[in-house]
Amino acid sequence: MSDYIIAEGIVKRFAEHTALDHVGIRVPEGKVFGLLGPNGAGKTTLIRIINHITVADEGSVTFDGHLLCEADMMRIGYLPEERGLYKKMKVGEQAVYLARLKGLSERDAKQRLKYWFEKFDIMPWWHRKLEELSKGMQQKVQFITTVLHEPPLLIFDEPFSGFDPVNAELLKREILELRDKGHTILFSTHNMASVEELCDSIALINHSKVVLQGTVETTRAQYKDDRLKRVTIPDSSPIPPDLKVVNSEISHGRRCLTVEKPAGETNSAFLTRIGQQTEILAFDELLPSMNDIFLRVVGKEQDQQLNTTEQ
Repeated sequence: MSDYIIAEGIVKRFAEHTALDHVGIRVPEGKVFGLLGPNGAGKTTLIRIINHITVADEGSVTFDGHLLCEADMMRIGYLPEERGLYKKMKVGEQAVYLARLKGLSERDAKQRLKYWFEKFDIMPWWHRKLEELSKGMQQKVQFITTVLHEPPLLIFDEPFSGFDPVNAELLKREILELRDKGHTILFSTHNMASVEELCDSIALINHSKVVLQGTVETTRAQYKDDRLKRVTIPDSSPIPPDLKVVNSEISHGRRCLTVEKPAGETNSAFLTRIGQQTEILAFDELLPSMNDIFLRVVGKEQDQQLNTTEQ
């Protein structure tokens, strides 16, 4: 698998503030890459550099095997966090105009827009002014104009901001469909649940630096607590008295236990010991959520910075 976007040594300063401090990310081709981090970490600045909106003070960005250049902007679809549509302009007229700026003919633009407008159930609003649409519907229009010219690279900055749960799910399905069609997708988000649902790989930026990067699968495995396991037993079966239970949930006649395995005891020995006392229906590793990892890494960084300041 090749890397479609490679950012190396990116530095960006604004007056006395360093927004990005030698940041590097590698975005695999045909995958969904999540750019994570708290507010002010530098995510949007990096996205703006990739889109040639802001120029880096140091470093380089490679796109599809060559240094990123102005001509590549036609091969990128960008949905900014600050939506930028014209409020007084009619929806359909504006969508056609933006599509033609991306190289589509008027005929092709209208044909593709009809497909997307019907898919997103906003065709009746074609002749209405944008200011007459709800915020969620406006965001649907901007999403459509971002993907309409079918660019190989799609960049979404906080794409779920302002969407209700139903439309957020619609957007997630569309992102996965675009990935399955071969598009490379880079998006920033604060929604950790969406990271586990959508992302193949992630990078976490904190205090202007990349502090964590890798696939979602390897990242969760890296931060797992080997002591914690999930054991499922019949609800009617006894819980072994020497089992240290952290959490217990009952569903459909089964009791799911989060337990703490004694240090030094192998999984095999643990299962043998517990299996002699109760029936075991399932045994799983307990992996942390991306939200848990985000809080752990960012919290640790904040504690270290506070300790340094106090010293």
